[in-house]
Amino acid sequence: MTDKRMVAKQAPRFEMDAVMPNKEFGKVSLEENMKNDKWTVLYFYPMDFTFVCPTEITSLSDRYDEFEDLDAEVIGVSTDTVHTHKAWINTSRDDNGLGELKYPLAADTNHVVSREYGVLIEEEGIALRGLFIISPEGELMYSVVNHNNIGRDVEETLRVLQALQTGGLCPANWKPGQATL
Repeated sequence: MTDKRMVAKQAPRFEMDAVMPNKEFGKVSLEENMKNDKWTVLYFYPMDFTFVCPTEITSLSDRYDEFEDLDAEVIGVSTDTVHTHKAWINTSRDDNGLGELKYPLAADTNHVVSREYGVLIEEEGIALRGLFIISPEGELMYSVVNHNNIGRDVEETLRVLQALQTGGLCPANWKPGQATL
């Protein structure tokens, strides 16, 4: 794992194969989001067909419209293949699958992107739960990495994205609609 600071620097560029919301194979890239003047919410999860992961992936999908309203593209990433992603998407939520997803799931099978973002567990070949918010200019604005046993909070991700978009100073416990400092 890397010890170098990443926040407030240009985010590592990436292009990965992905399963798109229409269930077809495609590509996702940071450059494309930047070209479209979009924020990028890039998150890593350990692997498909596990127990905590589907709760996060589907929670983000269920609130995708809110990210879209904030000009943000969400991209989920694991080191699994696009074929495994597609099989998981084609499995119903009742059967521990994902069902319909509103954003792409990318495959970092060569571990390059996970390594560049400092979330790769080298000896296991899987990623930690890392979440990164990248500005339309490609600057890494927010980074949080936590143990794989704990799922992330979609509400907090939306709050941080909105705080970053104010361009102002947001005090502790700031909520959208409140004044900045």
